[in-house]
Amino acid sequence: MASLLQPDRVVYLVRGEKRIRAPISQLYFCRYCSELRSLECVSHEVDSHYCPSCLENMPSAEAKLKKNRCANCFDCPCCMHTLSTRATNIPAPLPDDPTKTAMKKAYYLACGFCRWTSRDVSMADKSVASGGWQEPENSHNQRINKLIEYYQQLAHREKQERDRKKLARRRQCMPLAFSEKYGLGTRLQRQRSGAPISSLAGLSLKEGEDQKEITIEPAQALDEVEPLPEDCYTRPISLPEVTTLRQRLLQPDFQPAGASQLHPRHKHLLMKRSLRCRKCEHNLSKPEFNPTSIKFKIQLVAVSYIPEVRIMSIPNLRYMKESQVLLTLTNPVENITHVSLAACEEEDPDDINSTAKVIVPGKELVLAGKDAAAEYDELAEPQDFQDDPDVVAFRKSNKIGFFIKVIPQKEEDVDVTVSFKIRHDFRNLAAPIRPSEEGADTTAEAIWLTHHVELRLGPLAP
Repeated sequence: MASLLQPDRVVYLVRGEKRIRAPISQLYFCRYCSELRSLECVSHEVDSHYCPSCLENMPSAEAKLKKNRCANCFDCPCCMHTLSTRATNIPAPLPDDPTKTAMKKAYYLACGFCRWTSRDVSMADKSVASGGWQEPENSHNQRINKLIEYYQQLAHREKQERDRKKLARRRQCMPLAFSEKYGLGTRLQRQRSGAPISSLAGLSLKEGEDQKEITIEPAQALDEVEPLPEDCYTRPISLPEVTTLRQRLLQPDFQPAGASQLHPRHKHLLMKRSLRCRKCEHNLSKPEFNPTSIKFKIQLVAVSYIPEVRIMSIPNLRYMKESQVLLTLTNPVENITHVSLAACEEEDPDDINSTAKVIVPGKELVLAGKDAAAEYDELAEPQDFQDDPDVVAFRKSNKIGFFIKVIPQKEEDVDVTVSFKIRHDFRNLAAPIRPSEEGADTTAEAIWLTHHVELRLGPLAP
């Protein structure tokens, strides 16, 4: 089936900030706007950070302080798998009698995939299982921290300047009656006649605190560089001792050239994020806060609300010859859905990829509601929808198979692509309904939605 193994063969058009064509399995549906949404036209919000190994949960401020890395878990510097802590017994001298030894437990890091251990780079074993592992020091840390402080101060000054301009604009537009009402006139007169009073004192981080000026020394180019060793071109190279490009880029602060310089790196944190519609600002997806849970509080995926089109069988397609393609249509909601198909018009701006003419059924297709228990109920009587055998090939529960006719219009060596419009009714059962005073029927009113669907049917037959 196209949507399972090749999802890009059936795509739906999303008319958001950008016109994006994507499989329905990658789209969301906003019940309040009644429109499809893609990842490009939603707001992404970070809910929480967590470690994928120990599942420790931490707030965003703490994750930023730890540079988005877990303090207890490490990645293998060779193969990037998670390192595990191993225990072993080593002889250690007794404190009372140094001449005698006793077995003592020691812990080290080991990779279960490539067999790398922390002993390979002469890291000392630890007497406790967690924390306290030796980390190499970067000689450029002081310079980098000073640069960060300098640019933070620069950004703060720019923010102050923007706030000054905004406040100056507001004060120019302030009416005189407004200033007299709140007693600002006397303050402005006092400021003009006497000593100037800073009206922007509240814009600093701490009022009255003298901000220390941070200066950085510009980097200087060296005239002389360290020469290469004499045996640089004659020494034989052992490839297992040389690090790969990926291993060096994963440690940009050290960029180790040899395998003996590889040290374990703290594991990167993952995050749980929420998706919000930019138009109505309602949540489309919101996961549970607990990192051990894979459930969602809100998950408005399109496959749960929009009828899904799949390709079931494709005949041999030939240039300017009519072929019959079998498609399936699945109803994901519990109520009966009416679907009608229509071919794209000649000057349709959405129809830009079609290479064939399509003839769709003119009759309305009726899809039964989704019923999870119907598959196991052998005594259930099938509903009679009086289907036309020339249009509907089969019907099973909430899915039908129907025929469309395709006539390829281009003889080029490209995939045959057809486009058509699918129109169906939708009832928003989750929207709040105010009960009628007269006791009338409170069922949700049906609205009609239209989607642009494109099918990639493959190349022409030889």
